[in-house]
Amino acid sequence: MKQTRRTHSAAFKAEVALAAIKERETLAQLSERYGINQTTISTWKNEFLKHSAEVFSKGPSKTEEAFEKERNELYAKIGELEMQRDWLKKKSKQMGIL
Repeated sequence: MKQTRRTHSAAFKAEVALAAIKERETLAQLSERYGINQTTISTWKNEFLKHSAEVFSKGPSKTEEAFEKERNELYAKIGELEMQRDWLKKKSKQMGIL
């Protein structure tokens, strides 16, 4: 039987990571409670701690800046493609294709 990979929400990962950070239970206990591998729990915990400072940063995160840049580039591309489409429609009508 082929096993499929499960995906978990960010909220679930944060919950598990916080439980691991609190250290009230061992990784084995957390693994059994949440049904997640111990290595995965450790990875989520380390990632949570690594990025926790971003919560208190004042400016937009680098991912937000990258998102804004990509969005602006995509809007520009959409505008360019719309202009090309309109030009092609006009030329098609002039040539009697449409």
